[in-house]
Amino acid sequence: MQGCLIVQRIIALDMEGVVTPEIWIAVATHTGLPELRLTTRDEPDYQKLMEHRISILSANGIGLGLVREVISTLKPLEGAKDFLDQLRRDHQVVILSDTFEQFADHLMKELGYPHLLCHDLTLEMDRVVEFVARIDDAKRKAVESYQGLGYHVTAVGDSHNDLAMLQQADAGCLFRAAEGLPEKYPMLPCLEAYDELRNWIATAEKA
Repeated sequence: MQGCLIVQRIIALDMEGVVTPEIWIAVATHTGLPELRLTTRDEPDYQKLMEHRISILSANGIGLGLVREVISTLKPLEGAKDFLDQLRRDHQVVILSDTFEQFADHLMKELGYPHLLCHDLTLEMDRVVEFVARIDDAKRKAVESYQGLGYHVTAVGDSHNDLAMLQQADAGCLFRAAEGLPEKYPMLPCLEAYDELRNWIATAEKA
């Protein structure tokens, strides 16, 4: 009797904007520095964006401690924890994020410690000096690596820095997308609610 082929799946989710609030917007609100409100929704070049952020922190004497203090007040987006809990019961899930090890611990605890791949910061005492990318084009390469292991990858993101992983994935979806992306990438489904996203994931597996 010939056995049935079982397709193993990895669900790859962006973090900020998909399951958590935007950290830098919260920091901007707390500090009163509107320059820190820029996110990957506004600036597609992540290197340029991080250089901008670090220069603002340095010019205003803002260290990691204050940023972590702000992060400690944040909660996952409404409905995100239940969505993630149910998703993890049915699938292997990885958070592919351009956040940092030094930022993520509180929100990962709030979400029940999902598997997270992210970047790192270089510090001098409390001062943020630079960021260290895990690897160039990290999100896309992570998806490609999972595919190389034989996994079907379903990916979900909201912004410019997610596009490479969404296009590399076997199935990709925009969730609460940055302005202009749905029109520019009509081949990517664009959803707004976790129930819609859960249903799409259930049917997104390709032959």
